[in-house]
Amino acid sequence: MVQMLNVSYGRSKATTNALGQREMQARAYAARAAQFLLLKAPPAAGKSRALMFIALDKMRHQGLAKTIVCVPETSIGGSFRSTDLTSYGFEADWEVDDRWNLCLTGDGAEAQKVKAFEAFLDSDASVLVCTHATFRFGFDAVAAKAGIEAFDNCFIAIDEFHHVSASDNNRLGVILRNLLNRGACHIMSMTGSYFRGDADPVLRPEDEDRFTKITYSYYEQLEGYEFLKALGINYEFYKGNYINGLPGVLNPDQKTIIHIPHRGSSEALDDKYNEVGRIIDLIGTHEGRDPETGFDLVRRPDGTVVKIADLVDDGPGRDIVKAALSREIREPDGRRDDVADCAKVDIIIALGMAKEGFDWVWCEHALTIGYRSSLTEIVQIIGRATRDAPGKPRALFTNLVAEPGVETGVVTDAVNDMLKAISGSLLMEQVLAPNFKFYRREDGDVRDPIGTDAEGNVTIGIKGLIEPPTDRAREICESDMQDLMATAYQEMDRRVLATDTAPEVATQMVLTDIIERRYETLEPEEAESVRQHLAAHMNILTLARKEAERGFAESQSPLTGTPPRGDGDSEDESSDSMPNTLLQMVRKFINVREIGVDLIDSVNTFRERFEVASKSLDSQILAHVQSAMVALRVNMTGDEARTLWPRIKAFRASEGREPNVHAADPLEKRMAEALAWLKSEKARRMREAAL
Repeated sequence: MVQMLNVSYGRSKATTNALGQREMQARAYAARAAQFLLLKAPPAAGKSRALMFIALDKMRHQGLAKTIVCVPETSIGGSFRSTDLTSYGFEADWEVDDRWNLCLTGDGAEAQKVKAFEAFLDSDASVLVCTHATFRFGFDAVAAKAGIEAFDNCFIAIDEFHHVSASDNNRLGVILRNLLNRGACHIMSMTGSYFRGDADPVLRPEDEDRFTKITYSYYEQLEGYEFLKALGINYEFYKGNYINGLPGVLNPDQKTIIHIPHRGSSEALDDKYNEVGRIIDLIGTHEGRDPETGFDLVRRPDGTVVKIADLVDDGPGRDIVKAALSREIREPDGRRDDVADCAKVDIIIALGMAKEGFDWVWCEHALTIGYRSSLTEIVQIIGRATRDAPGKPRALFTNLVAEPGVETGVVTDAVNDMLKAISGSLLMEQVLAPNFKFYRREDGDVRDPIGTDAEGNVTIGIKGLIEPPTDRAREICESDMQDLMATAYQEMDRRVLATDTAPEVATQMVLTDIIERRYETLEPEEAESVRQHLAAHMNILTLARKEAERGFAESQSPLTGTPPRGDGDSEDESSDSMPNTLLQMVRKFINVREIGVDLIDSVNTFRERFEVASKSLDSQILAHVQSAMVALRVNMTGDEARTLWPRIKAFRASEGREPNVHAADPLEKRMAEALAWLKSEKARRMREAAL
């Protein structure tokens, strides 16, 4: 098992205000007067209820007549069902008539839903819930008959906003731009992962500038939890097919969502229904289905019965399963019956479902089979396990992937797969970290080197840092860092993993190239300012972790007696133990080290993470990965490699080992490169033969 990330969080700080609003909801509600709102908050932060508060205010006090809520799939529509808000202190309840929740009828029947969409605009009803697809078709139908002005008095909320794209080929994005340009309706966009993972931004810069942004971080969310206090991200290799690897990672005692591989991927081994059957057979003996819930009942060898919800089967029974999953078991007083609701289902098996917006608070383990190239998808899947619930102190994400290596014959590129795993773990670490803001620290600066501002951002001073010289550069540094980091992690390539590559190649060359391509009109000083802030965001956690691993904890350091400083210190944070949360680790590091831009640029975070992962790989797998890396970055022809083959064989016979690519002898190094090329070529031919 390769442990890529293990994050712990502090004590609960969760509270609600007099209106029954959690911290994020109150933050969003404070901005309710804005015409265009963009809410970035993690799964389970309460975005749906935040929308309810704001929509009710807009319809009761801001003169709007209707609210249209758009979700990407029908299963998410349940999050916007009628909700009691007055019992918790708000002025009105959120009420949605079943007739106008177009997600309740399940998938399909789009023509009837479009007719209902049109009827809603002509009715006295206040709230409609529909899918993105229904909204697109409904908008076109209404605009064709009555014009875009039919939406002038509407509040339009788009959930999972990262489905929108600035591309002209994205219909939802085009509709959004048309509504923005008319400027007569109100819009709220919500997302937990504000990056798409492709070349197109979610919004064009000029459109995004019109939105009032409310941001609530994963760190703030998990710090406010009462029960869930740790999150682990691991990946595990399997040989042959993935069923062979499941016994080592699937614990039927844990509440688990299993996402089987995408169809057409190399990891998919059978018909999707047969794959589910093989997973069930691995768990135990199938004893039938519960007629009320549609859950499969599987008896384990120890006699216990496991209830499995199969969302892969897209037959008529899936609507029964979806309805059972979305229905909470409640006590007579209306509160959730935690014991009964937790026991309702044990394992969910899914393919394209149970990702964004899917709410199963009891999920302890998100087990994903096969690499996911989309970082957005990874964040969404991990979010399924990061709900707070009684008896759930830790959540886990595991990626079960094919073992890299030429012997397996698996159709996979070892290096690319390793890069994806590293990219995903680095991005999640940033998503799970506090909101960092950096400022230029001068000699004699009286401010604490680390503190917390009024918005909850952790402020850190860096010597030599170029402050954003323009409003445009400042806006990028304040709003675009997560998206830029996602791009950077995806574009880090084999150059930055090579041991003979200076860290500045990653922190300066690669990052500068990304920024200049994305923001073509930036002046050199603006681009360098953004680059330095981006490098600081990417490397601050790695610097702090490296220091901690050197024995930086006070109990092991000559610096004993230097307490961590900064706002929010607690008894836990001033203990003499090794830092156990990201923020504690950073505080301890910053309070004894003066950091400057040169120190930031001296770290190759990608390489550091690869070294961590490598320690958990067995020597044979690591050798395959390293060989593939070498083969992909050397300039080698087939003729030269075959010419060197006899010499390579003679070297192995005389030395008892293979040539070393890091050898001082140029000939031995070249033989090692030729051997890597030959192994890579053999793997390529095996893959082609398997197709």
